[in-house]
Amino acid sequence: MISWMQKHNKYLVWTIWVATIAFIGAGFVGWGTYNFGSKAGNVAKVGNIEIKQSQLNMAYSNIYRQYNQMMQGKLDEKKAKELGLVKQAFSQLEVQAKLLNFAQEMGIVVSDKEVANTLEGIRSFQKDGAFNNEIYTAYLKSQRLKAKTFEATLRDEITIQKTLALLHTDALPLEEETFSAAMNVADKLKYKVLGSNDVNITIDDSKLKAFWETQKENFMTPRMYKLSIVWTPTEGTEVTEEEVKTFYDANSFNYTDATGKQLLFDEAKTAAKKDLKIKKSKKAAQKQYIAFKKGKIESSETVTLPVNDSKLSKELWDDVLAKHNGDIIKPKVVGDKYATVKIEAVVEPAPESFEEAKAEVTKLYLDQAQKEALLKLAESTLSTLEESNATVSDFVTLEKNDNLKLLNSAESLQFLQKLFTSSEEKGIINVANKVVVYKIIDQKFLTADANRTEFVKQTVNQIKKSTFESNLIKMLDTKYPTEVYMGGLTN
Repeated sequence: MISWMQKHNKYLVWTIWVATIAFIGAGFVGWGTYNFGSKAGNVAKVGNIEIKQSQLNMAYSNIYRQYNQMMQGKLDEKKAKELGLVKQAFSQLEVQAKLLNFAQEMGIVVSDKEVANTLEGIRSFQKDGAFNNEIYTAYLKSQRLKAKTFEATLRDEITIQKTLALLHTDALPLEEETFSAAMNVADKLKYKVLGSNDVNITIDDSKLKAFWETQKENFMTPRMYKLSIVWTPTEGTEVTEEEVKTFYDANSFNYTDATGKQLLFDEAKTAAKKDLKIKKSKKAAQKQYIAFKKGKIESSETVTLPVNDSKLSKELWDDVLAKHNGDIIKPKVVGDKYATVKIEAVVEPAPESFEEAKAEVTKLYLDQAQKEALLKLAESTLSTLEESNATVSDFVTLEKNDNLKLLNSAESLQFLQKLFTSSEEKGIINVANKVVVYKIIDQKFLTADANRTEFVKQTVNQIKKSTFESNLIKMLDTKYPTEVYMGGLTN
């Protein structure tokens, strides 16, 4: 799922762009610091539309939350960078900006009443089934958002939805017949499944070192920061049951379960109590910050940490990365306490020696060597497949995909999806970490199922919608050029 999202994220604006509404209750996720160009406050311009820093932060936070849910809460900043989430967030905003330019040109507008009706319909802002302005205002304050910023984003979402709705066309009878026929094609295959056990890879230090030499700039030590930290605990801060309940009522939208459903007070009580203690301890942390800055108190500890180490929070690391040697950063929340940090020294990245990088180099070398060896074996196997003792399948379809030996159900489905979108009678298809060498030896058409008419129609409608939308974006790519003001947003 993650790899599919990465591959197709450019055209997923209408699939996963629900940043305004889905952002509610999700919490804010920062994403580091960059050097701005001459357009402070904006990160890019697409046609006549400026993309603001706040929009990028919001889009990134939303996509980070989605990936984190898919990864069961195991996503961290390092993995987010590997996945290119900042670039994906910007790509979504870029596509939206192109659609907004097009909407402007076509005269598509969204009234204040439409925005108000949509806002009032957001459940997280409701109390007893009605819109509650106090909850809305408290949410904006907690996320450091202005109402006009939030509502402008909401207006853009509605505009995009109205624009894309113009592309809707129902399936034509001939299209339904054609797709139904394609769905009822069944193939009989002769195939072989090849995996890592079918190739032998030998590794010696000379080959490994030669591989490392070609890309050793990719193996660097992490940037390290020597930091003095003053910790201000919050566990001793006294709060009453009444105070916790009042705090919860004002911030209830922040307490949701994994599905986004708002938690009741009893369910959120522990978290609300912790948050209230943090709020009430802020003044004590600020006093310690001033005393530390004046040299009146010593640090609690001095540590040397790699960038984004989990000992500190993401928000605190963002501030550290934006500061210089000797700077003291105002207290930030880390877990259930405050940390005031002074930057003592910065140790810049340096190339790792071969021995330091060897474990990671070996893994990459082995992965690449196995892929090359498997492809070479697959090519030779394809040329002799008819004469070999390859497996012969029953007739298979996209729905009947559980009878392919040496492939599990997910791998079988992936293989058949690629097979039935290919026009090749024989070939090589990659499936996960395996390779399937195949030849179609027979084919037949199955009788169409009259009970599936509605499914066929829906599928045709979806394919037409996706095709129209992707072609529209391709057209808008040339019509509305993008000017980027800061680095790290595009490939």
